[in-house]
Amino acid sequence: MERCFDLSRSIELHIISTKGSGEHAVGGQAGLLSQGETVTWEARHFFVRQRLTTKITRFERPFHFKDVMIRGIFRSMEHDHFFEWRNGSTIMSDIFSYEVPFGVCGQIFNYCLLERYMTRLLVRRNAVIRQVAEANGWTSYLPSAPSESRPV
Repeated sequence: MERCFDLSRSIELHIISTKGSGEHAVGGQAGLLSQGETVTWEARHFFVRQRLTTKITRFERPFHFKDVMIRGIFRSMEHDHFFEWRNGSTIMSDIFSYEVPFGVCGQIFNYCLLERYMTRLLVRRNAVIRQVAEANGWTSYLPSAPSESRPV
């Protein structure tokens, strides 16, 4: 459970898990994000280069952490990551909520494309986390100290 929790807050693994959009950190922390830390991501989504800054607002290792958008295209965005140990396995659950801008046009875009796109992005990301957690290479993403981070 601790391994999955820490891999989920790894900047380096996040970049690998979202490689299809070219997502990379352009500001904030590198390593493992902890309470109160921010990171600014840059990526291309729907042919538009975007920046999104998030902050870790809740941190209860190894059970839960929450990142919240403090700057970006959404009107609001919150992402809760939950971890529990059940029947010898780690269960990872996400609650991802957001509000789209642009009124009715934004709502239509969300209904037609965005919701499905965001769901696939999270499912792919979690599949990468699982694959890394179950393989031998997971140690390359985790420093010896669980809360270690450094500026980008």
